[in-house]
Amino acid sequence: ESKTGNYQNTSPLNYDCAMTQIICLANSWKHGDRCIAGINSLKGQWIRPVSSLPDGRIPKEMRLIGRTEPAILDVLEIPLAKTGQDFGFECENLSVLPGEWRRVGKVPPAYLNKYCSKEEYILHNDQRYVTVSFLQSLPMVQRRTLQLVKAVAFSVRSTGQRFEGGEKWEGSIVTDNGQRLTATITDPVFIRRLELGHRPQSPCLVTVSLSMPWRPPDWEGDDPCWKLIAAVVELPEAAKSTVERETDDELPF
Repeated sequence: ESKTGNYQNTSPLNYDCAMTQIICLANSWKHGDRCIAGINSLKGQWIRPVSSLPDGRIPKEMRLIGRTEPAILDVLEIPLAKTGQDFGFECENLSVLPGEWRRVGKVPPAYLNKYCSKEEYILHNDQRYVTVSFLQSLPMVQRRTLQLVKAVAFSVRSTGQRFEGGEKWEGSIVTDNGQRLTATITDPVFIRRLELGHRPQSPCLVTVSLSMPWRPPDWEGDDPCWKLIAAVVELPEAAKSTVERETDDELPF
């Protein structure tokens, strides 16, 4: 095995102009299929591959690599167009083109530190949702719907049964700059670990994404897109000493 950049390379790189490389930072539930997203390390930009389905979700036959799911931290090469359906409010979407997806390497968790957000808020505000009208009021490049944050505190709780089976889980995080968020967890691998009794260790890196618009019963106001915990990357012991912890008195839960 050789090393390319800061990640371990396990197969030859393909320089086909249609292939786009991302570090996978989300493989989360989306209407029975998955939402895949990651960061292009060359540009430091988020990319969300989208299909031609009405909500852009990625079906199994499109995303599987050697009959296995793309995993968080995998370096993927995906045939993508230069543009994609933005559904009126998302700036990260690129359409998936015909062709096989490839897994070409994997990054260590610490490699992601440089991509952690330094923004004042987790996705635009301190609420659990962002309205479509607010996103549409921004220039296209500012319509962010994906963000990586460093959580120095993280608790979870079960909130009932999922329609597809298994439990629903909600996470509450406090970031390294004091932002707080409680949101539904949509990372299937992490949820499976929770169901087996695992509990998150702080600190960790969390991918937060916005859902498609969904109005709860009796909702008043503009269409909301809900913040979701789409992926959780727990940092190894060696990385934990570099993160300042907050005291229990400062936690919101």
